Amino acid sequence: MTDDVRTVEWAGDGLRLLDQTVLPGRVEHVVARDVGGLVDAIRRLVVRGAPALGVAGAFGVAVAMLQAEREGWDGAARDAAIARIREARPTAVNLAAGVDRAVPLVAKGVDAVVAAAQALLDEDVRGNRAIGASGADWIAARTPDRPLRVLTHCNAGALATAGWGTALGVVRELHDRGRVEKVYVDETRPLLQGARLTAWELERAGVPYLVQADGAAPSTILRGLVDVAVIGADRIAANGDTANKIGSVGVALACAAAGVPLVVAAPWSTVDLALPSGDGIPIEERPAGEVLAWGGVRTAPDGAAAFNPAFDVTPARLVTALVTETGVLEVAAGATPAHAAALR
Repeated sequence: MTDDVRTVEWAGDGLRLLDQTVLPGRVEHVVARDVGGLVDAIRRLVVRGAPALGVAGAFGVAVAMLQAEREGWDGAARDAAIARIREARPTAVNLAAGVDRAVPLVAKGVDAVVAAAQALLDEDVRGNRAIGASGADWIAARTPDRPLRVLTHCNAGALATAGWGTALGVVRELHDRGRVEKVYVDETRPLLQGARLTAWELERAGVPYLVQADGAAPSTILRGLVDVAVIGADRIAANGDTANKIGSVGVALACAAAGVPLVVAAPWSTVDLALPSGDGIPIEERPAGEVLAWGGVRTAPDGAAAFNPAFDVTPARLVTALVTETGVLEVAAGATPAHAAALR
């Protein structure tokens, strides 16, 4: 994907979001000028991906402030609205972190909050570039000296960030170095973020890819068709346990069985040092209709119920490497985020 499409940008009186619910068929934008609209956009996945949610959360504080001015809210009502944004999705720590970064500047006015949010956006793009370079270096040093067969799960590209991408940023860097033969793109049930979004990004970037069913991924790895798997993360515990899109654990288990590196690429802001392990990561459960219907047409029997967790947690022992903008941690070998933080 070229960088001509921005997922999140300030529109002067609201937050302009690339609507990821209608990709790849249409490129449309939603402008959230009130808290209700922004919370709805976050919950409907108009904007999604941990880093992008962090930026949206920071700008969301400005949205709440402007609405408070228009509608004459007092400070308590404004703060309650900001809290609604912060809690719109529970698993990705970046959303809350983005809000928390902007809140201390509320007393200085909207312009100060917008400037802080823009700084966070710019930092994310720079950080993603660093993640891409470090991840590509690490992978190139530990895989066959030929174009690689890469597997990825869900979407951790420019669409999930402020630009360039985390996991797909690594893939794009490898591609630019002539080191990608093909990318296996897991379709990512139930909302097809892989088939709809990752494939769209790879198509635009000219990276060869194949879309496959989620259930095919472990077999593809065990058949020796994959050299490395690269995924993103929504929250990483202090010990390296990693929450990512549901289905990531199956990829991780297959990689461990096949001796294939599993690389997690994410900004340091996704690390939650307050959580000792992944046992404390809240797992968002999404509406049953995402599983029981497709395109508005019910596909399951009328009496069927659904279990629809949006994320799973991959144990640290299965994470070969964690790549952040600060470098690479070989987590399975004992280099945890907690250890890295203690050395800073």
